[in-house]
Amino acid sequence: MSQRIGLGYDVHRLVKGRKLILGGVDIPYEKGLEGHSDADVLVHAICDALLGALGEGDIGEHFSNRDEKYRNISSLRLLEQVNKLLQKKGFFIHNIDSVILAEKPNLKSYKPKMKTMIAKTLMIKESAVNVKATTQEGLGAIGRQEGIAAYSVVLIQKRGKRR
Repeated sequence: MSQRIGLGYDVHRLVKGRKLILGGVDIPYEKGLEGHSDADVLVHAICDALLGALGEGDIGEHFSNRDEKYRNISSLRLLEQVNKLLQKKGFFIHNIDSVILAEKPNLKSYKPKMKTMIAKTLMIKESAVNVKATTQEGLGAIGRQEGIAAYSVVLIQKRGKRR
């Protein structure tokens, strides 16, 4: 199979006393995401999408939240490791499309930097990365500002099989 699609999802609870990191960008806000690593839901969703496209399980299988070497690690470092696996298996990233679900803060001005950080980490063109953000219109846990979630879809292709 020369092309594969992967879907990723992640959600973390918002808590006081943590930095809010999304797409590798430190976003000034009164709360951050709770987690073993930096809890970057956007990067985690992208990692899961890439791992899924490769048929390599999920982020928890590769980077256990019980392993101290991953405590407070930048999720961009995890993304680098996933990218190495992708390259080892002979694939390249065609494109990534992601959406962040957050009631607050407004993420519009941070999305370009997120694209830059993700593209740089994956060594791909920024035009191959898309980051969207939306609210939940006050509905559910995200709407009540209890957490932030992200979805990502990726298309990867076997090297030498360009269409």
